[in-house]
Amino acid sequence: MSHSPLIASLSRHKLTVCLLVMQVALTCAIVCNVASIIGHRLAQMQLPSGVVENELALIESISVDESANHLAKHDADMAALRAIPGVTMVAAVDALPFNGNNWSNGISLVPNGPSPATATAFNGTQNEAQVLGMRLVAGRWFLPEEYLPLDAAHDWAGINHVPSTIITRTLATKLFPSQDPLGKVIYPGDGPVRIVGVIDQLLRPSLGESDASGYATLFPMLPDTADITYVMRTAPQDRERVLKQAQQVLASLDNNRVLRHPQTFTQMREDYFRRDRTMITLLLSAALGLLLVTAAGIAGLASFWVQQRRRSIGIRRAVGATRRDILRYFQTENGVIVGAGVVLGVVLAYALNMLLMQHYALQRLPWPYVPVGVVSLCLLGQLAVLGPALRASSVPPVVATRG
Repeated sequence: MSHSPLIASLSRHKLTVCLLVMQVALTCAIVCNVASIIGHRLAQMQLPSGVVENELALIESISVDESANHLAKHDADMAALRAIPGVTMVAAVDALPFNGNNWSNGISLVPNGPSPATATAFNGTQNEAQVLGMRLVAGRWFLPEEYLPLDAAHDWAGINHVPSTIITRTLATKLFPSQDPLGKVIYPGDGPVRIVGVIDQLLRPSLGESDASGYATLFPMLPDTADITYVMRTAPQDRERVLKQAQQVLASLDNNRVLRHPQTFTQMREDYFRRDRTMITLLLSAALGLLLVTAAGIAGLASFWVQQRRRSIGIRRAVGATRRDILRYFQTENGVIVGAGVVLGVVLAYALNMLLMQHYALQRLPWPYVPVGVVSLCLLGQLAVLGPALRASSVPPVVATRG
């Protein structure tokens, strides 16, 4: 089929064609980035936390008495919680995946050097790893003598004195690619800390948009603050009962405290991603609405052009054009318009992504989303024009003789 009539027809409607091309381009750019954001959030929601989620019950205790010996109170609290029927182990921790208590620091490989990674520091009692069910893939757990003494500095001051650390596999790969991290020295503070173990996975308390969600370090420091989280490991079916009894036990030991967020780890994870699920629903609705508007614009313009060209279509039919020729003409015309739109849309998609990366720290647009978006819009354009094109192909040759 000669494309000369097609080009001539489009050139007579420059403004209309340009507006439709821009609509398709903007739709392509927005839909590609929305799909990328949704895909990234869904992937984050499926990330394994690195702990035995269905066996953990949590409760946060905040002591009002700042002058109290918090380490001694933690020991007494944990002893009482272990006595609850069904509780197998108890640990006191300062942070957990998804709880938002993110104490992070830059990790250097030389004193006062650049930080190739920023990792969360997790502190807990000596059985923290066993209670949470972390999986050691290399090295060993902390030795009892490696924990800082009770009268030593903790928190930010203590990080300069800890002798050893256990890091996640993800952080080990970032710091020492293609190397064995065991025995290597890192600088999370001013002093050197030797890596003695590597765990499979442990997510940070707050997940970012980058790939650093698994950058975590464990330090042999006992949490000694007034705000502490007790983690109880029990059978999945006993978690709700254990939580109720834990509140009663802790309140009876010391009523000069505030108990907050009694929940299972599963509930905490659900709460953490509640906003993400809402955001995904809104973005998906907006993207589908934009696609429907674009499809309606393509179909509406095609219907208008069919109505305008009925006599010329009848003439073409009278001189020998088949219904298939007419159908192919309108599909090709639509393909040219949508094709120009998606080419421009690819450029706009990456420009929009760079803007989002700069202002909202979003990830780079993965390239597979672009061809998927291009193909989807081209198919949408062909489906939208199919109805008007079929009506055009059904115009009889006799229309050519009518005034």
